Amino acid sequence: MPRCFPSRIPTGCCLLLALALPALGEDTATGKQLDPFAELEPGKRGPVRFTESPIQSSDPIQVRYRLMAAETPPDYVVSRETFEVLLPPDFDPEKSHGLFLWIHSGDAPQIPRDWEAVLAKHDLIFIGARKSGNKRNIFDRVRMAIDANHNARQFLNIDGRRVYVSGFSGGSRVASMLGVAWGDMFSGTICCMGVNFYTDVEAPDGKVYGMSYLPDEQLLPLVKEACRYALVTGSKDFNLANTKGAWENGFVAEGFRHARFFEVPDHGHRPPPAEWLEKAILFLDEGKR
Repeated sequence: MPRCFPSRIPTGCCLLLALALPALGEDTATGKQLDPFAELEPGKRGPVRFTESPIQSSDPIQVRYRLMAAETPPDYVVSRETFEVLLPPDFDPEKSHGLFLWIHSGDAPQIPRDWEAVLAKHDLIFIGARKSGNKRNIFDRVRMAIDANHNARQFLNIDGRRVYVSGFSGGSRVASMLGVAWGDMFSGTICCMGVNFYTDVEAPDGKVYGMSYLPDEQLLPLVKEACRYALVTGSKDFNLANTKGAWENGFVAEGFRHARFFEVPDHGHRPPPAEWLEKAILFLDEGKR
């Protein structure tokens, strides 16, 4: 995780298939990128590539200060990255859908097979970046999630109240930071077996987990009021104490209005069962009412 500045500078387990990479293209008349989702088949995973990055990810200074990181982000070009997308089987381009942006701990954006039916049931479009696992630097991991969000909303009919970022283990820790530090872009976060926080938090076992980042102090009050956070762990997960401490002595203590703790009985350090993913989605969806 990035080291933090001492002061704030406000800025206002599906099997992965071998898929052919799509060609990048632009409209020669307008210079804008062509619809990267146009050739996808609903109900089947397909690769996409993007050419546009919003300022929230393209500006290295903003990326750095959103986390108050001491390091300078490395060079990053979104057109070099590949994303996997799963549209619901009954996908209708005229119908509004939610986004489920996934950050895995490994290089392949895998989710359990039975999650796909849950995402389809709740009209959620899955997007996960390849090579966005724990070996990748955190700056690129957040930039890829931001770029997937941005490009999906350019070309798909997305309900802005249902733009959710999620992840597993180390990917979940990145998602937890995105959901706060970029809370203006993500309405909800589902943390699966891993969570970071911006203050030191004491866990029930007495261990103190140090702060991981510092969000923009001007954005934070809005995030506390409007965004929703589902912290999912298991009774046998080695991150159980960390997750419960982050919930009680982090989110709750800091005044986040919509944070909930989910503990899956007899479950270890692996993605939660589909029914628990659905519980978390239903909690986040309460925010659209």
